[in-house]
Amino acid sequence: MAQDVRDIFITGLRNAHAMETQAREMMERQSERLDEYPDVKARVQEHLRETETQLKRLDECLASCGETASTMKDATQSLMGNMAALAHTVMPDEILKNTFANNAFEQFEIAAYKSLLSLADLTGMSSAKPLLEASLKEEEAMAAWIDKNIDNVTRSYVRVAQAA
Repeated sequence: MAQDVRDIFITGLRNAHAMETQAREMMERQSERLDEYPDVKARVQEHLRETETQLKRLDECLASCGETASTMKDATQSLMGNMAALAHTVMPDEILKNTFANNAFEQFEIAAYKSLLSLADLTGMSSAKPLLEASLKEEEAMAAWIDKNIDNVTRSYVRVAQAA
């Protein structure tokens, strides 16, 4: 059964909403455990605020299509976000594992927003493009920050581990 491009776009928006819900849960759990890494904590909390705005943008995109987010997808991804963050808490190098995972997750989000922008073009939903572009820029900035700070985070972790 062939899918309408609009339906694919709606599915993508719902998936992105669930993705951002997962990101929010991961960052909330991570930020609770970053007291020894104040720079990372500050940036995670800043991106957490951006994520809340991204969720609102996605809600706006969905509403402009007469649709809403998927409660089931959001709940599932919320659980997954909590589980992902908790999985690393038992590791002595939790900060490194979270940094690597966050780096990968940011790339996933970037790809999702790029795909949504293509779908917005294909569906003629030009009103969604500035909202999606704003979120894409925030994800690219966070990915760049993580990439730039891998060395600093690694060195900070070694100092913390040696002091323990």
